[in-house]
Amino acid sequence: MMTPKGTTTRFYARFSVGLSAAVFVIALVLAAAPARAADNLFRVTLLGTGTPVPSPVRFGSSTLVEAGSQKLLFDFGRGVTIRLAQLKIPFGAINAHFLTHFHSDHINGLPDLWLTGWLRPPYGQRNHPMTIFGPPGLVKLTRGLTEAFTRDIEIRREDEKDPEAGIAFDVHEKPPGPMYEADGVKVSSFLNDHGPLVTPSYGYKIEYAGHTVVLSGDTRYSAEVVRQAKGADVLVHCVTVIPDELLQKNPAYKAIYLHLASPEAAGRVFAEARPKLAVYSHIGLNGGATEAVLIASTRTAYDGPLQVGRDLMAINVGDNPAVVDSPDMNKDKK
Repeated sequence: MMTPKGTTTRFYARFSVGLSAAVFVIALVLAAAPARAADNLFRVTLLGTGTPVPSPVRFGSSTLVEAGSQKLLFDFGRGVTIRLAQLKIPFGAINAHFLTHFHSDHINGLPDLWLTGWLRPPYGQRNHPMTIFGPPGLVKLTRGLTEAFTRDIEIRREDEKDPEAGIAFDVHEKPPGPMYEADGVKVSSFLNDHGPLVTPSYGYKIEYAGHTVVLSGDTRYSAEVVRQAKGADVLVHCVTVIPDELLQKNPAYKAIYLHLASPEAAGRVFAEARPKLAVYSHIGLNGGATEAVLIASTRTAYDGPLQVGRDLMAINVGDNPAVVDSPDMNKDKK
């Protein structure tokens, strides 16, 4: 049967419109896919897993938590800017920063992060005040840094025209409890036990999309860490190993054991809290102690899933938390 010419034209016109609409819808779906992936992201990256010991493989204590649209940074140990640069994360892209306590190995990277993040190259690009949360004393710390680097700030402001807002601090000193909430992400702090003189000392709980990450902070055995971490998806806990011979030769190491959890004490925390995945960071392997010794000592108290952290180890948080990236940077296991 012959089809009238006008009918054919109308058919192809309708077909073209329908095809264009379909292509448009597909384009929208594809464009939205990365956004949805970002919305579902909940990842912990151990930027620095070390202690005050200068180490080329274990940088100072720092942990990045990415949840949905939020990039959150906890503690600022030696080398934090280098690790962020390795991940190609501009320092200005961090939404909020959190401090656990005022020991130098947790803050000696802060001036670098603050000042370098103000610069204009792609690694910096902070155009807004640096938002930072933590215990009382934080205002004094940030005021002191601003005074110490006054001349550098004056020079760069005039010479490089760096924006005034980018070098300001937005400080939130808060007692234990709710600290931060944005785009479905909740951060709360709690008191751990870093010894009677190191107060306040915070741990942090991060909640997103029905899942929970707990960062113990620096602590010895703490019933509050256990309480906060009950049933958590991921618990990141500090640990230190000091062989008996070293304690006998250098009694100063006894003070460390009065402030930080041994593998047996940390194992007890894991056994009582029962997280889906227990992870070690802020790892002190002293006097030739090895990861094998650390694991064996932990297993005297805990038999569940366990990871010994490495710098830049990334962990996806969910129903089955899993390490997704673990570069072999610690070949000497120290």
